[in-house]
Amino acid sequence: MPAEIRKTLLHVEDTLIEGGKKAETPLRMIAAVAVVKNPWAGQGFVEDLRPGIHDVAPDVGKLLTDMIINFAGSGEAVEGYGKAAVVGVNGEVEHASALIHTLQFGNFYREAVGAKTYLAFCNTRAGANAPIMIPLMDKNDGGRRSHYLTIQLAIPDAPGPDEIVIALGASLSGRPHHRIGDRYQDLKELGHDVDNPAAVTS
Repeated sequence: MPAEIRKTLLHVEDTLIEGGKKAETPLRMIAAVAVVKNPWAGQGFVEDLRPGIHDVAPDVGKLLTDMIINFAGSGEAVEGYGKAAVVGVNGEVEHASALIHTLQFGNFYREAVGAKTYLAFCNTRAGANAPIMIPLMDKNDGGRRSHYLTIQLAIPDAPGPDEIVIALGASLSGRPHHRIGDRYQDLKELGHDVDNPAAVTS
């Protein structure tokens, strides 16, 4: 069965001043959120989640992607991106994971913004009004720390026990006054390789 969507939410946050200093480029972060019925609710332990994934994930992935792009103005405008899911208390964290950790969901967003990196993520189980945390990273450069951001919001009546909150997040720039450097500077100073940053030998 297709996704049963109870409500959607578009969350927009603009940071104009950070650390008491005006931002040269205000930071705009956008979250597109859908509250959907858990497709495995009431079925007990379900061994094969694939049918539910195929029924629900593409519809929600396209819907949330369209919401982000419509507000951002274009896929190119999006610099940081991420995803999150919160399953209600009658569900499993695996149910939240199933709907966002599939290319049936994420590729709509990747293609729309022209992204190469993996989608940063958070998947949890909680009751209504729980924090929805959407971690972000640069869509093309996983070591660009200026775009390590988190969108946080809550919905007073969601997720219900048999619902899943699914969200995509975007930033149109990095943090104002970014000054902690990038991953590559640390690697250079340590003399380590980007593919083995801790220089693990065993």
